[in-house]
Amino acid sequence: MNALIISAVLGVVMMFSGILLKQKSAIRTVAIAGILVLLGMSILDLKGIQLFSIDTREMIVFDHFALVFNTVIFAVVLLYLLLSAPDMEKVGVNYAEYFALIFFILCGAALVTSFKSLLILFLGIEIISIPLYILTGSDKRNLKGNEAALKYFLLGSFSTGLMLMGIALLYGARASFSTVISPAIIPQNMSLLYAGMILLLFAMAFKVSAAPFHFWTPDVYDGAPTVFTSFMATIVKVVVFFGFIRLFDDMFEPQQGQWRLWVTVITAVTLFIGNITAVFQQSVKRMLAYSSIAQAGFMLFALYAMSGDGKEGLMLYTVAYSAATIGIFAVLARMSDYTFDGFNGLAKSQPMVAATLTVFLLSLAGIPLTAGFMAKFYMLKAALGTPGSLWLVIFAVIMAAVSVYYYFRVIQAMYFKEPGDTPHPAFPSFFKGMLLVLAFLVILLGVYPELLLGRLYF
Repeated sequence: MNALIISAVLGVVMMFSGILLKQKSAIRTVAIAGILVLLGMSILDLKGIQLFSIDTREMIVFDHFALVFNTVIFAVVLLYLLLSAPDMEKVGVNYAEYFALIFFILCGAALVTSFKSLLILFLGIEIISIPLYILTGSDKRNLKGNEAALKYFLLGSFSTGLMLMGIALLYGARASFSTVISPAIIPQNMSLLYAGMILLLFAMAFKVSAAPFHFWTPDVYDGAPTVFTSFMATIVKVVVFFGFIRLFDDMFEPQQGQWRLWVTVITAVTLFIGNITAVFQQSVKRMLAYSSIAQAGFMLFALYAMSGDGKEGLMLYTVAYSAATIGIFAVLARMSDYTFDGFNGLAKSQPMVAATLTVFLLSLAGIPLTAGFMAKFYMLKAALGTPGSLWLVIFAVIMAAVSVYYYFRVIQAMYFKEPGDTPHPAFPSFFKGMLLVLAFLVILLGVYPELLLGRLYF
């Protein structure tokens, strides 16, 4: 509860800081101090120290796994702000408001990770989505960004309609918004229950950009300011995935036989479309957009397996995928050429940056000794515990091998091609230091994943 209240308060504080503070460096300092406070509040939550006592009527329950996940998310956001906050200045004049929207999104994230009512899930998803529509179109001078924001808003509204319809049907079947299965809540109409379940499955699949509900992702990620694409493709995606799994684990566990087939098809299609389409992209930013779809396919294994290994894998995937993607997008945001040729010869002009980018790309590809490899390993291990899943695991391994091709195109450009006519940007020492921190984190969790996973049980 600490993090939920404080994140909302910090959003308001950042709104007023835009009026009271004129220096952008001061606004940035307040935002980073705010996320440190939020991280501290989340740690207090983990230790059982509640600064706020609010009776939520069991609509919100902060269990240990959700609190650990929230803490990890806030830590990743801290790394994101330290690395990418200066680049937000280039987007527009509303610098403080960008941070305010991010804190409001984190407030929605706290709801999505701890809901026990469909109403709270809906509120959390909308509190996350509405600020994202604004951030997508925050660069008013960019027509592509404006188009992306409009497309995101229209399609997001449509998926919200599906979610509301599903919630209505489930209420009709169970006469309750609670996601808890209990003898007091007995479905009276199974047809309504199944229809509502499928609509919620489709709506949540849209939110995490799983195929065939992914069609908004490449245009939105490509059109949005790069610094915000990084936030959307990582932190927001994994938070909604957590809510996705919590919903089906809490509410639809008895109907696993009905929805697992749908999840199997969605997982296979997501892996195929994400990886195959990424191969043909000429823009690194657009390639990363399709890559995020492919990564969503692996994260869907946590939903498919619905086991302890799957949840551990999702936790590890959160850090591995977020750290690597945030690092790559941070470099990309400072580049003037987003094509693969723009990375030609980067290892000669910026050897440290090229080395860290290589670590991030290897992790996304699932190469051993990186956190990405261990995350994929846990996901596939969880899937193998489910009868009849061997073909899906083999297919996922093949698709992971395909992903090596387009990730290695960037590495090839950096190390084996001569620099082009466009000079590479200069990267500040602090920026390089943060990249090294992220790269070290990726390697450390690839060698000792229990450093993170052990927190789930203590």
